[in-house]
Amino acid sequence: MASLEKSSAGYIIRIVGSDGKRRPIRLGKLNKKQANEIKLKVEHLHALTLNNLPMDAVIAEWVGKIGDELAAKFAAVGLIHARSSRKLGEFLDHYLEGRKLEVKSSTITQIDQVVKDLKALFGADTGLRSIGPEDAERMKASYQERELAGATTYRRLKMARMLFERARMLKLINENPFAQVKSKNANPAENRRYITLEDAHKLMAVANPTWRTIIALSRIAGLRCPSEVLLLKWEHVDFAAGRMTVSSPKTEHYEGRAYRVVPIFADLRPYLEDAHELAEPGEVFVVGGKQGATYRAASKGKNGWVNCNLRTTFEKIIRRANLTQWPRLFHNMRASCETDLMQDHGIHVVTAWLGNTPKIALQHYLQTLDRDFEKAILGNGKSGAESGAQKDGMGQNTGQSTTAGKSLKTTEATESVETVGSGRFVSSRADSGTLRKAPRVGFEPSSSTNGATTLCDNPLAALGAESGAVLANGQNLEVLAALVGILTPEQKAAFLALLTAPKAGA
Repeated sequence: MASLEKSSAGYIIRIVGSDGKRRPIRLGKLNKKQANEIKLKVEHLHALTLNNLPMDAVIAEWVGKIGDELAAKFAAVGLIHARSSRKLGEFLDHYLEGRKLEVKSSTITQIDQVVKDLKALFGADTGLRSIGPEDAERMKASYQERELAGATTYRRLKMARMLFERARMLKLINENPFAQVKSKNANPAENRRYITLEDAHKLMAVANPTWRTIIALSRIAGLRCPSEVLLLKWEHVDFAAGRMTVSSPKTEHYEGRAYRVVPIFADLRPYLEDAHELAEPGEVFVVGGKQGATYRAASKGKNGWVNCNLRTTFEKIIRRANLTQWPRLFHNMRASCETDLMQDHGIHVVTAWLGNTPKIALQHYLQTLDRDFEKAILGNGKSGAESGAQKDGMGQNTGQSTTAGKSLKTTEATESVETVGSGRFVSSRADSGTLRKAPRVGFEPSSSTNGATTLCDNPLAALGAESGAVLANGQNLEVLAALVGILTPEQKAAFLALLTAPKAGA
Protein backbone atom coordinates (compact mmCIF):
# COMPACT_ATOMS: atom_id res chain seq x y z
CA MET A 1 0.00 0.00 0.00
CA ALA A 2 1.02 3.60 -0.58
CA SER A 3 0.45 6.54 1.72
CA LEU A 4 -0.23 10.16 0.82
CA GLU A 5 1.22 13.03 2.81
CA LYS A 6 1.04 16.78 2.44
CA SER A 7 4.04 19.00 3.03
CA SER A 8 4.87 22.66 2.45
CA ALA A 9 6.30 21.68 -0.95
CA GLY A 10 3.17 19.75 -2.01
CA TYR A 11 1.96 16.16 -1.84
CA ILE A 12 4.27 13.16 -1.31
CA ILE A 13 3.44 9.50 -1.98
CA ARG A 14 5.43 6.95 0.04
CA ILE A 15 5.76 3.28 -0.88
CA VAL A 16 7.66 0.39 0.69
CA GLY A 17 10.25 -1.14 -1.61
CA SER A 18 11.19 -4.82 -1.87
CA ASP A 19 14.01 -4.10 0.57
CA GLY A 20 11.52 -2.90 3.20
CA LYS A 21 12.53 0.76 2.96
CA ARG A 22 10.00 3.53 2.52
CA ARG A 23 10.65 5.56 -0.62
CA PRO A 24 9.11 8.99 -1.44
CA ILE A 25 7.62 10.17 -4.73
CA ARG A 26 7.33 13.96 -4.56
CA LEU A 27 4.40 15.18 -6.64
CA GLY A 28 4.82 18.90 -6.06
CA LYS A 29 1.98 21.41 -6.19
CA LEU A 30 -1.19 19.45 -7.02
CA ASN A 31 -4.68 19.49 -5.57
CA LYS A 32 -5.80 16.59 -3.38
CA LYS A 33 -7.97 15.00 -6.05
CA GLN A 34 -5.09 14.84 -8.53
CA ALA A 35 -2.73 13.50 -5.85
CA ASN A 36 -5.19 10.73 -4.92
CA GLU A 37 -5.61 9.70 -8.57
CA ILE A 38 -1.84 9.33 -8.93
CA LYS A 39 -1.70 7.43 -5.60
CA LEU A 40 -4.13 4.83 -6.96
CA LYS A 41 -2.01 4.35 -10.09
CA VAL A 42 1.14 4.05 -7.96
CA GLU A 43 -0.50 1.33 -5.82
CA HIS A 44 -1.42 -0.53 -9.00
CA LEU A 45 2.13 -0.30 -10.36
CA HIS A 46 3.59 -1.24 -6.98
CA ALA A 47 1.47 -4.40 -6.83
CA LEU A 48 2.51 -5.38 -10.37
CA THR A 49 6.17 -4.80 -9.51
CA LEU A 50 6.09 -6.82 -6.29
CA ASN A 51 4.45 -9.76 -8.09
CA ASN A 52 6.67 -9.40 -11.17
CA LEU A 53 3.66 -8.99 -13.48
CA PRO A 54 3.47 -7.00 -16.74
CA MET A 55 1.40 -3.84 -16.97
CA ASP A 56 -2.13 -4.19 -18.35
CA ALA A 57 -3.26 -2.03 -21.28
CA VAL A 58 -4.96 0.64 -19.14
CA ILE A 59 -2.04 1.29 -16.82
CA ALA A 60 0.45 1.06 -19.72
CA GLU A 61 -1.47 3.77 -21.61
CA TRP A 62 -1.52 5.98 -18.52
CA VAL A 63 2.21 5.57 -17.94
CA GLY A 64 2.86 6.41 -21.58
CA LYS A 65 1.08 9.74 -21.20
CA ILE A 66 2.73 11.00 -18.01
CA GLY A 67 5.47 13.58 -18.28
CA ASP A 68 9.15 12.76 -18.32
CA GLU A 69 9.69 14.30 -14.87
CA LEU A 70 7.10 12.11 -13.15
CA ALA A 71 8.24 9.07 -15.14
CA ALA A 72 11.81 9.64 -13.88
CA LYS A 73 10.52 9.68 -10.27
CA PHE A 74 8.66 6.42 -10.83
CA ALA A 75 11.79 4.87 -12.34
CA ALA A 76 13.86 6.03 -9.35
CA VAL A 77 11.76 3.92 -6.96
CA GLY A 78 11.59 0.93 -9.30
CA LEU A 79 7.97 1.23 -10.46
CA ILE A 80 8.87 1.44 -14.20
CA HIS A 81 11.96 1.21 -16.36
CA ALA A 82 13.82 4.42 -17.07
CA ARG A 83 12.80 6.00 -20.35
CA SER A 84 15.46 6.02 -23.00
CA SER A 85 16.11 9.39 -24.63
CA ARG A 86 17.48 9.87 -28.09
CA LYS A 87 20.29 12.38 -28.36
CA LEU A 88 19.42 15.79 -29.73
CA GLY A 89 22.22 15.90 -32.30
CA GLU A 90 21.44 12.43 -33.62
CA PHE A 91 17.76 13.24 -34.10
CA LEU A 92 18.42 16.60 -35.79
CA ASP A 93 21.04 15.23 -38.18
CA HIS A 94 18.77 12.36 -39.22
CA TYR A 95 15.86 14.73 -39.81
CA LEU A 96 17.96 17.17 -41.83
CA GLU A 97 19.37 14.42 -44.04
CA GLY A 98 15.88 13.11 -44.83
CA ARG A 99 14.53 16.53 -45.73
CA LYS A 100 17.26 17.13 -48.32
CA LEU A 101 15.38 14.84 -50.67
CA GLU A 102 12.09 16.70 -50.28
CA VAL A 103 12.68 20.47 -50.09
CA LYS A 104 14.70 23.16 -51.82
CA SER A 105 18.24 24.03 -50.84
CA SER A 106 17.13 27.40 -49.44
CA THR A 107 14.77 25.62 -47.03
CA ILE A 108 17.56 23.24 -45.99
CA THR A 109 19.71 26.29 -45.24
CA GLN A 110 17.03 27.66 -42.92
CA ILE A 111 16.59 24.33 -41.12
CA ASP A 112 20.33 23.91 -40.78
CA GLN A 113 20.64 27.31 -39.10
CA VAL A 114 18.15 26.32 -36.40
CA VAL A 115 19.81 22.92 -35.99
CA LYS A 116 23.11 24.70 -35.32
CA ASP A 117 21.40 27.02 -32.81
CA LEU A 118 19.87 24.06 -30.91
CA LYS A 119 23.14 22.16 -30.76
CA ALA A 120 25.09 25.21 -29.62
CA LEU A 121 22.62 26.05 -26.84
CA PHE A 122 21.73 22.58 -25.49
CA GLY A 123 24.58 20.37 -26.71
CA ALA A 124 24.43 17.62 -29.34
CA ASP A 125 24.67 14.86 -26.68
CA THR A 126 21.74 16.14 -24.65
CA GLY A 127 18.74 13.82 -24.46
CA LEU A 128 15.59 15.02 -26.19
CA ARG A 129 13.50 14.27 -23.12
CA SER A 130 15.64 16.48 -20.92
CA ILE A 131 14.69 19.63 -22.89
CA GLY A 132 11.71 21.35 -21.32
CA PRO A 133 9.65 24.54 -21.72
CA GLU A 134 12.16 26.55 -19.65
CA ASP A 135 14.91 25.56 -22.08
CA ALA A 136 12.73 26.64 -25.01
CA GLU A 137 12.23 30.05 -23.38
CA ARG A 138 15.98 30.23 -22.90
CA MET A 139 16.45 29.79 -26.65
CA LYS A 140 14.02 32.64 -27.32
CA ALA A 141 15.94 34.83 -24.87
CA SER A 142 19.21 34.01 -26.64
CA TYR A 143 17.77 35.30 -29.94
CA GLN A 144 16.61 38.48 -28.24
CA GLU A 145 20.05 38.98 -26.67
CA ARG A 146 21.59 38.70 -30.14
CA GLU A 147 19.12 41.41 -31.24
CA LEU A 148 17.84 39.41 -34.17
CA ALA A 149 14.95 40.96 -36.09
CA GLY A 150 11.50 40.07 -34.79
CA ALA A 151 10.61 38.25 -38.02
CA THR A 152 13.86 36.24 -37.86
CA THR A 153 13.22 35.21 -34.26
CA TYR A 154 9.68 34.21 -35.18
CA ARG A 155 10.85 32.02 -38.09
CA ARG A 156 13.56 30.26 -36.08
CA LEU A 157 11.33 29.52 -33.11
CA LYS A 158 8.66 28.26 -35.49
CA MET A 159 11.25 25.94 -37.05
CA ALA A 160 12.35 24.68 -33.61
CA ARG A 161 8.70 24.04 -32.72
CA MET A 162 8.30 22.05 -35.92
CA LEU A 163 11.41 19.95 -35.20
CA PHE A 164 10.26 18.99 -31.70
CA GLU A 165 6.73 18.35 -32.95
CA ARG A 166 8.27 15.81 -35.29
CA ALA A 167 9.99 14.19 -32.29
CA ARG A 168 6.66 14.07 -30.46
CA MET A 169 4.93 12.41 -33.41
CA LEU A 170 7.67 9.77 -33.41
CA LYS A 171 6.97 9.27 -29.67
CA LEU A 172 10.54 10.26 -28.79
CA ILE A 173 9.08 12.85 -26.39
CA ASN A 174 5.67 13.22 -24.77
CA GLU A 175 5.30 16.98 -25.02
CA ASN A 176 6.67 19.66 -27.32
CA PRO A 177 8.71 22.09 -25.15
CA PHE A 178 8.31 24.84 -27.79
CA ALA A 179 4.51 24.51 -28.00
CA GLN A 180 3.82 27.62 -25.89
CA VAL A 181 6.82 29.72 -26.91
CA LYS A 182 5.41 32.68 -28.81
CA SER A 183 6.98 35.43 -30.87
CA LYS A 184 5.43 38.09 -33.11
CA ASN A 185 5.80 37.76 -36.86
CA ALA A 186 5.96 41.47 -37.58
CA ASN A 187 6.89 43.64 -40.52
CA PRO A 188 8.02 46.77 -38.63
CA ALA A 189 6.82 50.14 -39.89
CA GLU A 190 10.41 51.28 -40.40
CA ASN A 191 10.88 48.48 -42.95
CA ARG A 192 7.87 49.51 -45.03
CA ARG A 193 8.21 51.89 -47.95
CA TYR A 194 5.81 52.81 -50.74
CA ILE A 195 7.71 53.06 -54.03
CA THR A 196 5.81 55.37 -56.36
CA LEU A 197 5.46 54.59 -60.05
CA GLU A 198 7.20 57.90 -60.69
CA ASP A 199 10.29 56.65 -58.83
CA ALA A 200 10.06 53.31 -60.62
CA HIS A 201 10.12 55.11 -63.97
CA LYS A 202 13.18 57.08 -62.83
CA LEU A 203 14.93 53.81 -62.03
CA MET A 204 14.02 52.27 -65.38
CA ALA A 205 15.21 55.40 -67.20
CA VAL A 206 18.78 54.91 -65.95
CA ALA A 207 18.85 51.09 -66.10
CA ASN A 208 20.05 48.87 -68.94
CA PRO A 209 17.40 46.86 -70.86
CA THR A 210 17.79 43.79 -68.64
CA TRP A 211 17.31 45.70 -65.44
CA ARG A 212 14.53 47.80 -66.96
CA THR A 213 12.57 44.58 -67.42
CA ILE A 214 13.43 43.33 -63.91
CA ILE A 215 12.19 46.56 -62.31
CA ALA A 216 9.01 46.64 -64.44
CA LEU A 217 8.07 43.07 -63.55
CA SER A 218 8.80 43.68 -59.86
CA ARG A 219 7.03 47.04 -59.40
CA ILE A 220 4.29 47.07 -62.03
CA ALA A 221 3.37 43.37 -62.08
CA GLY A 222 4.35 42.52 -58.48
CA LEU A 223 6.33 39.39 -59.35
CA ARG A 224 8.62 37.92 -56.72
CA CYS A 225 12.20 38.86 -57.45
CA PRO A 226 14.44 37.13 -58.28
CA SER A 227 12.68 33.74 -58.60
CA GLU A 228 9.50 34.59 -60.57
CA VAL A 229 11.11 37.41 -62.53
CA LEU A 230 14.07 35.36 -63.76
CA LEU A 231 11.98 32.26 -64.56
CA LEU A 232 9.35 34.02 -66.71
CA LYS A 233 9.51 32.68 -70.28
CA TRP A 234 8.34 34.24 -73.53
CA GLU A 235 6.20 31.20 -74.28
CA HIS A 236 4.18 32.09 -71.18
CA VAL A 237 3.54 35.69 -72.27
CA ASP A 238 0.41 36.06 -74.39
CA PHE A 239 0.30 39.60 -75.74
CA ALA A 240 -2.92 38.97 -77.66
CA ALA A 241 -4.83 37.77 -74.60
CA GLY A 242 -3.12 40.27 -72.30
CA ARG A 243 -2.03 37.59 -69.84
CA MET A 244 1.11 35.85 -68.69
CA THR A 245 1.58 32.61 -66.76
CA VAL A 246 3.99 32.99 -63.86
CA SER A 247 5.82 30.00 -62.35
CA SER A 248 6.22 30.31 -58.58
CA PRO A 249 9.00 28.26 -56.92
CA LYS A 250 7.95 29.65 -53.51
CA THR A 251 4.45 28.15 -53.62
CA GLU A 252 4.84 25.22 -56.01
CA HIS A 253 4.73 22.67 -53.18
CA TYR A 254 1.17 23.78 -52.37
CA GLU A 255 -1.54 22.08 -54.39
CA GLY A 256 -2.72 24.22 -57.29
CA ARG A 257 -0.20 27.01 -56.67
CA ALA A 258 2.73 26.02 -58.88
CA TYR A 259 1.82 28.85 -61.24
CA ARG A 260 -0.73 31.63 -61.63
CA VAL A 261 -2.08 33.81 -64.43
CA VAL A 262 -1.33 37.54 -64.20
CA PRO A 263 -2.64 40.34 -66.43
CA ILE A 264 -0.25 42.22 -68.68
CA PHE A 265 -1.05 45.55 -67.07
CA ALA A 266 -1.29 48.60 -69.33
CA ASP A 267 1.77 50.20 -67.70
CA LEU A 268 3.74 46.96 -68.07
CA ARG A 269 3.02 46.24 -71.73
CA PRO A 270 5.41 48.82 -73.27
CA TYR A 271 8.33 47.43 -71.26
CA LEU A 272 7.52 43.83 -72.20
CA GLU A 273 7.17 44.78 -75.86
CA ASP A 274 10.54 46.57 -75.78
CA ALA A 275 12.17 43.56 -74.13
CA HIS A 276 10.64 41.29 -76.78
CA GLU A 277 11.99 43.44 -79.61
CA LEU A 278 15.48 43.51 -78.09
CA ALA A 279 15.58 39.78 -77.34
CA GLU A 280 17.96 37.64 -79.38
CA PRO A 281 16.31 35.13 -81.74
CA GLY A 282 15.48 31.98 -79.83
CA GLU A 283 15.74 33.65 -76.41
CA VAL A 284 13.69 31.64 -73.92
CA PHE A 285 13.51 33.93 -70.90
CA VAL A 286 11.99 37.40 -70.64
CA VAL A 287 14.98 38.51 -68.57
CA GLY A 288 17.47 37.09 -71.03
CA GLY A 289 20.91 37.80 -72.40
CA LYS A 290 24.20 37.19 -70.68
CA GLN A 291 23.19 39.01 -67.50
CA GLY A 292 19.98 37.04 -67.04
CA ALA A 293 21.78 33.75 -67.70
CA THR A 294 24.42 34.64 -65.09
CA TYR A 295 21.77 35.28 -62.44
CA ARG A 296 19.98 31.99 -63.16
CA ALA A 297 23.25 30.04 -63.05
CA ALA A 298 24.03 31.53 -59.63
CA SER A 299 20.68 30.29 -58.30
CA LYS A 300 21.81 26.70 -58.79
CA GLY A 301 24.21 27.02 -55.84
CA LYS A 302 23.75 25.85 -52.26
CA ASN A 303 21.75 28.87 -51.14
CA GLY A 304 19.48 28.99 -54.18
CA TRP A 305 18.13 32.37 -55.29
CA VAL A 306 20.05 34.13 -52.52
CA ASN A 307 23.22 33.56 -54.55
CA CYS A 308 21.93 35.75 -57.40
CA ASN A 309 22.84 38.90 -55.45
CA LEU A 310 20.68 41.31 -57.45
CA ARG A 311 20.81 43.71 -54.53
CA THR A 312 24.30 45.06 -55.28
CA THR A 313 23.47 46.06 -58.85
CA PHE A 314 20.08 47.45 -57.87
CA GLU A 315 21.64 49.69 -55.21
CA LYS A 316 23.87 51.20 -57.91
CA ILE A 317 20.82 51.91 -60.09
CA ILE A 318 19.07 53.62 -57.14
CA ARG A 319 22.06 55.89 -56.57
CA ARG A 320 22.28 56.63 -60.30
CA ALA A 321 18.63 57.74 -60.26
CA ASN A 322 19.38 60.07 -57.31
CA LEU A 323 16.90 58.22 -55.07
CA THR A 324 17.29 57.26 -51.43
CA GLN A 325 17.73 53.54 -50.83
CA TRP A 326 14.88 51.88 -48.96
CA PRO A 327 14.81 48.67 -46.86
CA ARG A 328 13.75 45.34 -48.35
CA LEU A 329 14.32 46.55 -51.89
CA PHE A 330 12.32 44.04 -53.92
CA HIS A 331 9.70 43.18 -51.30
CA ASN A 332 8.63 46.81 -50.99
CA MET A 333 8.28 47.17 -54.78
CA ARG A 334 6.01 44.12 -54.80
CA ALA A 335 4.11 45.46 -51.76
CA SER A 336 3.67 48.84 -53.49
CA CYS A 337 2.22 47.11 -56.53
CA GLU A 338 -0.27 45.20 -54.38
CA THR A 339 -1.24 48.39 -52.54
CA ASP A 340 -1.96 50.12 -55.88
CA LEU A 341 -4.03 47.23 -57.22
CA MET A 342 -6.17 47.21 -54.08
CA GLN A 343 -7.44 50.69 -54.98
CA ASP A 344 -9.44 49.25 -57.90
CA HIS A 345 -9.82 45.50 -57.30
CA GLY A 346 -11.06 43.20 -54.56
CA ILE A 347 -8.54 41.56 -52.28
CA HIS A 348 -9.42 38.08 -53.60
CA VAL A 349 -8.55 39.25 -57.12
CA VAL A 350 -5.32 41.00 -56.16
CA THR A 351 -3.98 38.13 -54.03
CA ALA A 352 -4.77 35.69 -56.84
CA TRP A 353 -2.67 37.82 -59.21
CA LEU A 354 0.22 38.25 -56.77
CA GLY A 355 0.21 34.71 -55.42
CA ASN A 356 -0.24 35.34 -51.71
CA THR A 357 -3.22 35.16 -49.35
CA PRO A 358 -5.43 37.94 -47.91
CA LYS A 359 -3.98 37.28 -44.46
CA ILE A 360 -0.39 37.66 -45.67
CA ALA A 361 -1.28 40.68 -47.79
CA LEU A 362 -2.86 42.50 -44.86
CA GLN A 363 -0.05 41.57 -42.51
CA HIS A 364 3.02 42.19 -44.68
CA TYR A 365 2.13 43.98 -47.92
CA LEU A 366 -0.72 46.49 -47.91
CA GLN A 367 0.12 50.01 -46.81
CA THR A 368 -1.90 53.08 -45.82
CA LEU A 369 -0.97 56.07 -47.97
CA ASP A 370 -1.51 59.84 -47.81
CA ARG A 371 -3.95 59.59 -50.71
CA ASP A 372 -6.15 57.33 -48.57
CA PHE A 373 -6.44 60.15 -46.03
CA GLU A 374 -7.21 62.61 -48.84
CA LYS A 375 -10.07 60.46 -50.07
CA ALA A 376 -11.51 60.21 -46.58
CA ILE A 377 -11.24 63.96 -46.01
CA LEU A 378 -12.65 65.04 -49.40
CA GLY A 379 -15.34 62.38 -49.49
CA ASN A 380 -16.89 60.46 -52.42
CA GLY A 381 -13.71 58.37 -52.70
CA LYS A 382 -11.90 61.23 -54.46
CA SER A 383 -8.27 62.01 -53.77
CA GLY A 384 -6.78 65.45 -54.30
CA ALA A 385 -5.75 64.48 -57.83
CA GLU A 386 -9.29 63.40 -58.60
CA SER A 387 -11.18 66.20 -56.91
CA GLY A 388 -12.04 68.05 -60.13
CA ALA A 389 -15.57 66.77 -59.94
CA GLN A 390 -18.02 67.37 -62.78
CA LYS A 391 -20.61 70.11 -62.32
CA ASP A 392 -24.18 70.15 -63.48
CA GLY A 393 -25.87 72.89 -65.47
CA MET A 394 -26.61 74.90 -62.30
CA GLY A 395 -22.90 74.90 -61.35
CA GLN A 396 -23.33 72.59 -58.36
CA ASN A 397 -20.30 70.38 -57.70
CA THR A 398 -21.61 66.83 -57.86
CA GLY A 399 -18.56 65.62 -55.96
CA GLN A 400 -19.84 67.56 -52.94
CA SER A 401 -23.45 66.41 -52.80
CA THR A 402 -25.19 67.16 -49.55
CA THR A 403 -25.72 63.44 -49.03
CA ALA A 404 -22.16 62.33 -49.83
CA GLY A 405 -21.05 59.53 -47.56
CA LYS A 406 -24.52 59.25 -45.95
CA SER A 407 -27.15 56.57 -46.31
CA LEU A 408 -30.68 57.62 -47.15
CA LYS A 409 -32.97 57.36 -44.15
CA THR A 410 -36.70 57.89 -43.64
CA THR A 411 -38.08 60.63 -41.42
CA GLU A 412 -41.51 61.91 -40.43
CA ALA A 413 -40.57 65.52 -41.13
CA THR A 414 -41.83 67.14 -44.36
CA GLU A 415 -39.02 68.44 -46.53
CA SER A 416 -38.66 69.59 -50.13
CA VAL A 417 -36.96 67.44 -52.76
CA GLU A 418 -34.55 68.59 -55.43
CA THR A 419 -32.31 66.97 -58.00
CA VAL A 420 -28.61 67.28 -58.61
CA GLY A 421 -26.65 66.66 -61.77
CA SER A 422 -26.24 63.00 -60.92
CA GLY A 423 -30.00 62.54 -61.12
CA ARG A 424 -30.25 61.51 -57.46
CA PHE A 425 -32.84 62.92 -55.04
CA VAL A 426 -31.41 64.82 -52.12
CA SER A 427 -33.06 66.55 -49.23
CA SER A 428 -33.13 70.32 -49.14
CA ARG A 429 -32.25 69.99 -45.46
CA ALA A 430 -28.53 69.53 -46.01
CA ASP A 431 -27.68 68.43 -42.51
CA SER A 432 -30.13 65.53 -42.36
CA GLY A 433 -29.32 63.52 -45.47
CA THR A 434 -32.85 62.05 -45.23
CA LEU A 435 -35.93 61.74 -47.42
CA ARG A 436 -39.53 61.70 -46.34
CA LYS A 437 -41.27 58.43 -46.94
CA ALA A 438 -45.01 58.79 -47.57
CA PRO A 439 -47.47 55.89 -47.30
CA ARG A 440 -47.99 53.75 -50.36
CA VAL A 441 -50.88 55.31 -52.32
CA GLY A 442 -50.63 53.53 -55.66
CA PHE A 443 -51.22 56.05 -58.44
CA GLU A 444 -53.01 58.64 -56.30
CA PRO A 445 -51.53 62.16 -56.23
CA SER A 446 -49.02 62.80 -53.51
CA SER A 447 -49.92 65.27 -50.82
CA SER A 448 -48.42 68.72 -50.52
CA THR A 449 -47.92 70.70 -47.33
CA ASN A 450 -47.03 74.38 -47.54
CA GLY A 451 -45.80 73.88 -51.07
CA ALA A 452 -43.33 71.14 -50.06
CA THR A 453 -43.62 67.95 -52.07
CA THR A 454 -43.15 64.59 -50.29
CA LEU A 455 -41.45 61.64 -51.91
CA CYS A 456 -43.53 58.46 -52.06
CA ASP A 457 -42.48 54.85 -52.04
CA ASN A 458 -44.09 54.67 -55.50
CA PRO A 459 -42.40 57.44 -57.52
CA LEU A 460 -45.33 57.49 -59.95
CA ALA A 461 -47.51 58.81 -57.19
CA ALA A 462 -45.80 62.15 -57.65
CA LEU A 463 -47.31 62.31 -61.15
CA GLY A 464 -50.91 61.75 -60.11
CA ALA A 465 -53.44 59.42 -61.67
CA GLU A 466 -54.22 61.71 -64.58
CA SER A 467 -51.87 62.74 -67.32
CA GLY A 468 -52.57 66.37 -66.59
CA ALA A 469 -50.98 66.28 -63.13
CA VAL A 470 -48.03 68.58 -62.55
CA LEU A 471 -45.11 68.55 -60.10
CA ALA A 472 -44.99 70.98 -57.21
CA ASN A 473 -42.31 73.67 -56.92
CA GLY A 474 -42.03 73.95 -60.68
CA GLN A 475 -39.88 70.85 -61.01
CA ASN A 476 -39.21 70.10 -64.65
CA LEU A 477 -38.32 67.17 -66.84
CA GLU A 478 -35.06 66.63 -64.97
CA VAL A 479 -37.16 65.23 -62.14
CA LEU A 480 -39.01 62.95 -64.57
CA ALA A 481 -35.73 61.70 -66.02
CA ALA A 482 -34.43 60.99 -62.54
CA LEU A 483 -37.64 59.15 -61.66
CA VAL A 484 -37.42 56.88 -64.69
CA GLY A 485 -33.96 55.75 -63.54
CA ILE A 486 -35.37 54.32 -60.30
CA LEU A 487 -38.62 52.79 -61.56
CA THR A 488 -39.34 49.08 -61.70
CA PRO A 489 -40.22 47.65 -65.16
CA GLU A 490 -43.91 47.66 -64.24
CA GLN A 491 -43.76 51.28 -63.10
CA LYS A 492 -41.94 52.32 -66.28
CA ALA A 493 -44.69 50.76 -68.40
CA ALA A 494 -47.35 52.62 -66.42
CA PHE A 495 -45.37 55.86 -66.68
CA LEU A 496 -45.13 55.58 -70.49
CA ALA A 497 -48.84 54.87 -70.65
CA LEU A 498 -49.52 58.06 -68.72
CA LEU A 499 -47.40 60.14 -71.10
CA THR A 500 -48.89 58.68 -74.27
CA ALA A 501 -52.54 58.58 -73.14
CA PRO A 502 -54.74 61.20 -74.92
CA LYS A 503 -55.82 64.10 -72.72
CA ALA A 504 -59.49 64.38 -71.80
CA GLY A 505 -61.47 66.29 -74.39
CA ALA A 506 -58.69 66.14 -76.98
